[in-house]
Amino acid sequence: MILHPGILALLLGALLSLLLLTLALPEVWAVLRRWRPESCSEQQLRLERRTSLVSTLVAYAAGFQLVGLLLFVYATDSLHGQFVGAMCATGTLNANPVGWNLLPLKLILFFLAAFWLALNGLIRRAPDYPLMRTVYALLPLLWLLVLLDFVLQLDFFTGLQPQIITSCCGSLFSTAGSGVAGSLGGLPVRLLMVLFYGWSLLLVGLLLAMLRFRAGWLRGAAVLAAAVFLPLSLAATIAFIAVYIYQLPGHHCPFDLLQAGYHWIGYPLYFGLFGGGFFAMLPGMGRLLCRIPSLRPLVEATERRWILLALAGIGLFLLLATWPVATGPFRLLTFI
Repeated sequence: MILHPGILALLLGALLSLLLLTLALPEVWAVLRRWRPESCSEQQLRLERRTSLVSTLVAYAAGFQLVGLLLFVYATDSLHGQFVGAMCATGTLNANPVGWNLLPLKLILFFLAAFWLALNGLIRRAPDYPLMRTVYALLPLLWLLVLLDFVLQLDFFTGLQPQIITSCCGSLFSTAGSGVAGSLGGLPVRLLMVLFYGWSLLLVGLLLAMLRFRAGWLRGAAVLAAAVFLPLSLAATIAFIAVYIYQLPGHHCPFDLLQAGYHWIGYPLYFGLFGGGFFAMLPGMGRLLCRIPSLRPLVEATERRWILLALAGIGLFLLLATWPVATGPFRLLTFI
């Protein structure tokens, strides 16, 4: 295995996360069976103190999953110099295909951990700790995914050998390629631009409307719009946003954006996309929680902050994605 600081940090962090969640697991059964928030018994008070400790442990484990995605992308990009033929994170992931399974798992863990932190934060602030059983019922699923993440990381990083000759983004994201990446690079740019900017306007319009109106259907529509916006934006990034940033018509790689040659623009770009998409979904979740009387005032007090953070994240992404399209000297289409 290559002894790279990023690899060691990822493996150590994944192992610690797994250990923290394993320590929390014995409390799941106790909460599911004996949680009685209306009771003032000694057993309930003892259980409340233990759940406070467990929530802290899980919060640290979930917090690492948020950082872990960023660290994984950084490590895979930094490692490309170790392999013949690799020029970015694509080459590192191609050096051991397990990495392509690991990347979507880390995205799932990122969103699941973020939702768990948001939900648990609301519940811990409510006087009667509602939905405690639901939050704890999710812990075994989180534990299984973190275990799978650790196993795949171990398999991926131990399988990386410096003598491997790998292929990089030029072949994978080529429009002549036959895979999904090649198909995304060959999407019709004009149609995709219309869809991308039209859908972005729809999502931003829904978020602005939510600042003024409290209608539940607006929150539900924003969840649906954000869920479509995330994959649509990734497709747009490969098909034309990356091309405008590189100013090369055949260069579609979404990972080169993370490199110094392009001012590390990929980090704020993806941070805005995933952060904004996550916060755009939270009001929809909050609308469901409003059915519980003790959570309603907490959700209503926090919702405006969620919407503003969603607008900030999506605004950042759209600004960085649109700036080279609108102002750069490169032209991919005749009208822009």
